[in-house]
Amino acid sequence: MRILLTNDDGIHAPGLEVLEAIARTLSDDVWTCAPAEEQSGAGHSLTLHSPVRLREHGHQRYSVTGTPTDAVNLALRKLFTDFKPDLVLSGINAGENLGDDVTYSGTISAAMEAALAGIPAIGLSQAFRATEHGFAAAAAWGAQVIAPLIGVPMAKRTLINVNFPALAADEVKGIKVVRQGFHDYARGSLVEGTDPRGRPYFWFGLEDVEHTLDHGTDLEAVGDGYISVTPLQLDFTDHAAIGTIAEQFQK
Repeated sequence: MRILLTNDDGIHAPGLEVLEAIARTLSDDVWTCAPAEEQSGAGHSLTLHSPVRLREHGHQRYSVTGTPTDAVNLALRKLFTDFKPDLVLSGINAGENLGDDVTYSGTISAAMEAALAGIPAIGLSQAFRATEHGFAAAAAWGAQVIAPLIGVPMAKRTLINVNFPALAADEVKGIKVVRQGFHDYARGSLVEGTDPRGRPYFWFGLEDVEHTLDHGTDLEAVGDGYISVTPLQLDFTDHAAIGTIAEQFQK
């Protein structure tokens, strides 16, 4: 099995090092292609107005001067001249990607790019809290989560989002397959300041974001000490609304 690794925290991120160790327990054909610098919050963005450069960092290890989407796109186009990866793993992100985080997340967007190319993809993120355990939960549980997902039949343009709770490995309660939750980002903090030249600036913060803890969601699962596994689809169409909206143009 050929595995491609990527992330949004950059080629030198500690979470990527953890993911590389996990991937090598699953395969001896592991490739890495990640952004050269941190790209958190980049979403599913593609670099169009400047060139993107590919740099080698050792055997089957590369960085890209662009976004996570660029990294996956370029890897599939230039690195795999014989056959494509069987699996793309994105992460392990330093911080959870729960609820609506997936719309901003470079980690999830890299997995999206793989899914659009028809390759099974999993995004993985590690929650952090005041009492830090680092990537302990992800390191200990990562292979146990990924292995059962390999070979699971997935519809086209779908991917899996995995989040590890901010706990020591032996404190994790287990794994739950749950739906995506919801954040209220309108309640996030906004810091205003002035730069050295006297110009105003604004800095978005997420520490005051309100979580809607409905039952059966990724937010609830991770909050309760479980690893959340959430299948996502890239078809944003509200199929139930098509008929109602179409009627408005038939009057």
